[in-house]
Amino acid sequence: MMKEVESWVEGAGYARALGVRCESVSEEAVSLLLPYAEVNANPGKALHGGCAASLGLIASQAVTRAALGKDAGPFHTAGLQVNYLAAAIGEDVRATGQLLRRGKNMCFVEVDVATLEGKSIAHVTSMVRARFDAEPAALRSSSGDDGASDPGPMGPHIGKLNFGKARGLSIEHMTGSHSRITMPASEANAEAGGGVHEGAVVALLDTTGAMAAWAETGPGPFKASTPALQAQLLCPPTDQDLVAYGRVVQRDGDGFWCDVEVAGARDAKIVARGTVMYRIVTP
Repeated sequence: MMKEVESWVEGAGYARALGVRCESVSEEAVSLLLPYAEVNANPGKALHGGCAASLGLIASQAVTRAALGKDAGPFHTAGLQVNYLAAAIGEDVRATGQLLRRGKNMCFVEVDVATLEGKSIAHVTSMVRARFDAEPAALRSSSGDDGASDPGPMGPHIGKLNFGKARGLSIEHMTGSHSRITMPASEANAEAGGGVHEGAVVALLDTTGAMAAWAETGPGPFKASTPALQAQLLCPPTDQDLVAYGRVVQRDGDGFWCDVEVAGARDAKIVARGTVMYRIVTP
């Protein structure tokens, strides 16, 4: 069973694109290594927040799959909380996950993402749900947005940055405190068993929330970061291109709370939702 979980981790197109390696996995714990790669970094060699969140998610899924067995699937990460503690600058990172509680059809997992020197960069907790081949849930449709297509002054540049370019992100709208970003169901975003990898979905959610905050302030001499992210994956991986809608729902000084819905581009069904807490600070 552990070999199958290792194959699931490393066999996904998304995990291969990131460079994730499974060092060890058991029914209680997992260790994943992510060597530094420029394609996973923001300007300045800082690890993209979507990568750290993805590592936490993959580690949580790996432990759950090992604990409950392949017959419990398909799986989806029904709850994910990521707190970003520090930046990894041009460094390899490791995710170590620990099973907190095993239930009949769900597992609770805690993950520490840290540099190899031991500096914690993200703390992740999650609840992964096993569906035991139950009938698919009836997903609700997204109301989308008003259909405006103005990428603003920043949008044309965001999709050209390393991580966004590798995901194929297209910034369709980014003004007036709202954002809309599309992502293709490409091999670089793929799940091992088919469909779009949950890690890629969370990375899309993370980016869309951040861009909603930037859509309110516009460009400037700012410093920015994501202190926290919450996400819920509402179903197992979908096989279609995705579109994410972000909007600022609250601002308090340099803090922005941005709600995000991720839906199928073909059927408009909501597959994930969450909130990104983002900071934009004047130096």
